[in-house]
Amino acid sequence: MGIAQERLERFEANRRRLFGVAYRLLGEATEAEDVVQDAYLRWERCDTAVSPEAWLTKVVTNLCLDRLTSARAQRQHYVGPWLPEPVRTGGAAFDPFEAVEQRELLSLGVLVLLERLTPPERAVFVLREAFGHSHREIAEILDLTEPHVRQLYRRAQQHLATARKRFTAEPEQHRKLVERFLEAALVGDVPALERILADDVIGWADGGGKAPALRHPLVGREEVVRNLLTLARYAPRIRLVPDVVNDEPAIVVYLDGQLSGITVPEFDGDSIVALRTITNPDKLAFLARQTKHKF
Repeated sequence: MGIAQERLERFEANRRRLFGVAYRLLGEATEAEDVVQDAYLRWERCDTAVSPEAWLTKVVTNLCLDRLTSARAQRQHYVGPWLPEPVRTGGAAFDPFEAVEQRELLSLGVLVLLERLTPPERAVFVLREAFGHSHREIAEILDLTEPHVRQLYRRAQQHLATARKRFTAEPEQHRKLVERFLEAALVGDVPALERILADDVIGWADGGGKAPALRHPLVGREEVVRNLLTLARYAPRIRLVPDVVNDEPAIVVYLDGQLSGITVPEFDGDSIVALRTITNPDKLAFLARQTKHKF
């Protein structure tokens, strides 16, 4: 086996994990792919004596930190609410997370919460919570002291502790609620929708100025139901397909046979407390490739 082939195989053994790190840090799958590819180009030129897992994790993490700094500035000027780029998980033809034992920090809700953290806090939190790295290992990855890493981790925990309690997975119960929600939305069954939606439900929609979407969140059951009733008017042209996105039950929307959006509900017990809808075509491209649909 040649050196180039050996390098490629050692890299491929780490690709899924590296994508998982980059995606959780950036919240954008396409950007995560670019980071992983950049890391590979650097890996081709590095000293073969280094440990691929440690070296590549360090490179990917620091590339993401560079991108996060500029992304935070860009998102201040984003048109409408910003939501993470969705990825299909669980049974997909290509599941970029199937090799990662712990799927923590994948849900759209948690990824949105991670936006509250500074880039270093986010890196420490993701490496510790999702990938089980020790404080010492994280310090080596980020070129920080171990006490500083512990401090960043405590800060991140404090920022997220209360909000993260909402995101407890009950997949079978949530799947059934999504099915009920789908049936009610398609026919415009207002009483059924009102039973499923919480009084203070919030609806976000990310179109990025490139697709129809709400510029501001809808707050309250009445506002959200009124918006959902527009689906019933398009019923002959719309197909709503239940799926699993970011390790959560989700609804993929096809308009005239083409992928046009995805909605991910957030649950609290038997109620939907939030609906996150993504229609920005740039953010649907990765998912379209996963499902082999074009739009």
